[in-house]
Amino acid sequence: MKDNYQIILRPHITEKSTMLREDNKYSFVVSKDATKPEIKRAAEELFDIKGSVIDVHTMQIRGKVKGRMNRYQRGRRPHWKKAIITVVEGTRIPIFESI
Repeated sequence: MKDNYQIILRPHITEKSTMLREDNKYSFVVSKDATKPEIKRAAEELFDIKGSVIDVHTMQIRGKVKGRMNRYQRGRRPHWKKAIITVVEGTRIPIFESI
């Protein structure tokens, strides 16, 4: 079994994710091989919100092609996985409160 810190890597903070917090949804970058039940368990244990996670949505984000547009200097940003966690009304995750 993986450690919680290996499942949830870091918060994903963007303009859109900040607006989603009004709907009690929080966005995280997670491990590419993490499943929804693992993400739910890790979030409940890391942030002490037992039983407060309602739903977990996940999505695979493809890395963008970056660099000069000739065939010798092309690169790609890495692929990654994002999870949006919905919690019960009134529950707050402290890592997002200072933002």
